[in-house]
Amino acid sequence: MIVQAYLFFDGRCEEAIGFYRRALGAELTMLMRYREAPDAPPPGAVPPGSENKVMHASLRIGDTVMMASDGRCQGKPTFQGFSLSITVANEAEADRVFSALAEGGQVQMPLGKTFFSPRFGMVADRFGVSWMVIVPG
Repeated sequence: MIVQAYLFFDGRCEEAIGFYRRALGAELTMLMRYREAPDAPPPGAVPPGSENKVMHASLRIGDTVMMASDGRCQGKPTFQGFSLSITVANEAEADRVFSALAEGGQVQMPLGKTFFSPRFGMVADRFGVSWMVIVPG
């Protein structure tokens, strides 16, 4: 069994892909636009003019695959009730990743030493995705 994150960026997926490529070194392994689908989407599933939006994308971040889409292309992604946890090798990498994710976002808990980690912090990136950055203790 595998559980993977599938994030819907509501029309900002391509921007998010570029951001995660820069911030996390994500590798884009697959991208399909709505216009490239073998079958047309059901009526009302995608607003008119969204043919070039991302229907499905896969990103490899380290050993993990994260999937993404523009979804219904409404322009206001909302991410609530969860956080993605990213484990990095050392404190320097934690500092780099945290700073990159915080660019244009909001720090929820500053990166620092905790009883369970030499470096841990929480940040919501510019799209509202919550991340926990941790160095194993």
